[in-house]
Amino acid sequence: MSQASPKEMVGKALLDKVQELGDVSKEEKARHCGYYSVTKSGVERVNMMKFYNALIEAKGIELDGKQSTNGRGGRSASYRISVQSNGNLLIGSAYTKQMNLQAGDEFEITLGRKHIHLKQVGEES
Repeated sequence: MSQASPKEMVGKALLDKVQELGDVSKEEKARHCGYYSVTKSGVERVNMMKFYNALIEAKGIELDGKQSTNGRGGRSASYRISVQSNGNLLIGSAYTKQMNLQAGDEFEITLGRKHIHLKQVGEES
């Protein structure tokens, strides 16, 4: 039986802390992020598996291999995209299918301070 560990970090806070810790060992990173417990006899145990699972989840990586509803596998929508090396943003087919978009559908782009809004031309507000 072990005592409760300090609050385990998750999500962006976990990723930021790991980045901040830099070159320290994996065990130290896990410990600093709250992934340890102390046994009744006072021995500290680092829970590396729980730490790794939290990192995987924070990065948004899906390991369960859940199939899409059409049964064909493939990737599911993560609702995150990255800027490509040529500066373009590519919105994948998972999103266009989910919104029933067709080739040639047009959008109005509105830029905010930290966001981009796409409004389908002809769509009512």
